[in-house]
Amino acid sequence: MPLPQASHRYPVTLPDGTEHLGTVFLNQAIDHPRFQAGDYSYASDFEAPTDWASRLAPYLYPSSRERLVIGKFCQIAHGVRFITSSANHAMDGATCYPFPVFDPAKLLEYQPDTRDTVIGNDVWIAYGALIMPGAKIGDGTIVGAGSVVRGTIPPYAVVTGNPAEVRRFRFDQDTIDRLLALKWWDWPADRISEAEEALLSGNIELLEQMAS
Repeated sequence: MPLPQASHRYPVTLPDGTEHLGTVFLNQAIDHPRFQAGDYSYASDFEAPTDWASRLAPYLYPSSRERLVIGKFCQIAHGVRFITSSANHAMDGATCYPFPVFDPAKLLEYQPDTRDTVIGNDVWIAYGALIMPGAKIGDGTIVGAGSVVRGTIPPYAVVTGNPAEVRRFRFDQDTIDRLLALKWWDWPADRISEAEEALLSGNIELLEQMAS
């Protein structure tokens, strides 16, 4: 089956022919200077917001110094929040109270934490997960519902809990290395459509043949 058009805001068509407004391709629904999402990455929400950027990343402001970068083919469930670096307070003084935010002359210069949050490709972030400032999540990772993710998560890990820990890997290391080498998410859309059955069944040999 052909992929939906990457330029289409609402990629899910219901059986009655109407568009499902609660699921959007992020790079078609978000216009924010600090929020970047790759093709085919989508988010879903039971109460579709008018401002998807603010719903997903409420502390990411146009004046923020950090970026939120999401790769291609990511799947973001209802209730997921990215708590980006602009949310952090300074912790090296006698108080964490952010006095400068109340001074218009200092407000835009005050940001103690400027780390980017970077999500790889083909990452599934399940219901209600929190992605904390500076998190780096590798390609193919699954983030369990309600998890609180900090730090760096390796590719194709399954993480759950608070703080989120690697519970297992989806594949053995040889298979992970082969998938990372394939980078199927960078293939042309028509080739990905042709590879759908192999992708869903995990037929690495066929995928490698298609890549050559």
